[in-house]
This record gives sequence, C-alpha cells and structure tokens, in this order.
Amino acid sequence: MDIPSNEIIRQHLLTADTGVRQFTRIEVHEINFGPGQTGALHYHPCPVTGYILKGTALMQVEGQPARVLPAGQAFYEPAMTRILHFDNYSVTEPMVFVAFYLLDGKQTLIELITE
Repeated sequence: MDIPSNEIIRQHLLTADTGVRQFTRIEVHEINFGPGQTGALHYHPCPVTGYILKGTALMQVEGQPARVLPAGQAFYEPAMTRILHFDNYSVTEPMVFVAFYLLDGKQTLIELITE
C-alpha cells in the first residue's frame, strides 16, 4: 500500500472492556515461541492486551471458543480468567507477540495453574 508522506493511516485492532480498574503502570514484553511450542494453563492478575507480530497463535480464554490469530491480530486476556491455550499454532514456524500488562501496583504478570 502506498501511503502519501503527509497522511497517517489508523486501523482499529481491538476494543477491550476492562471494567472499572486503576492502572498504575504498564509493562510491555515481546514473547517468542518456537515451532509447536505451547503455553501453560495460566491466568493473569491484571488485564493483558497484545498483538501478534509474526506467525500464528491459538488462543482460548475459559468460556470462549478457541481462536486462531495470525500476524497482525490483537487480543485481550481478562484479569483472573483461565487461559486454556496460548500456543504457537504452527509446528514449523516461530510465533512472536507483544503483550501489554495493565498493572496496578506490584502485581505479578502471570500465574501458572497446576491441576
């Protein structure tokens, strides 16, 4: 796409309702998964938004259907909700995403669930 030098293009990617919350800091992390790598069953004490930079993710929040997220897609993980899947959907290509952790104080970023 050719963009004129004096024009800014904005594309809406995500709207997430976090409810009534206070955020005192935001941490941003780039996370890399190898081919076929799966994430552990987990939850976040804070809301998390993110963006798939490279590859394809398989994401499933408890109570919602699984979603396949290709590069360029944004996502939202609500606080205190089990994340059943956040996996690299490809067994041959890496997956890279950026996660934005919306924190209130000194919260941990992730809590692993062992069942």
